[in-house]
Amino acid sequence: MADRRRRVIWTDQARSALDDILGYIAQDSPQAVRGVLNKFLQAAEDLAMLSNRGRTVPEVDSESIREVFVYRYRLIYEVGDEDVLILAILHGAREFARWREGE
Repeated sequence: MADRRRRVIWTDQARSALDDILGYIAQDSPQAVRGVLNKFLQAAEDLAMLSNRGRTVPEVDSESIREVFVYRYRLIYEVGDEDVLILAILHGAREFARWREGE
């Protein structure tokens, strides 16, 4: 059964991370940027209806903090009653501790 529709909101931190990722990719493959951007945007938009589809984040003890993978990146989000808040985009597991410290 599908979840009810929620509004998807990107934090400034998540938007900045996405910009950084796209900038990095553009250095080697400008033509790939649009496809990567679309993949991230589609993954986030899918959360509007299927907000609980991602797994809970192993490093966080909260059912509301979840993640889906886009390529090698972790799109971390929080499920609220009305919204899905995109919190961060991290490369694999290695950036998680630094992200948590920055909260």
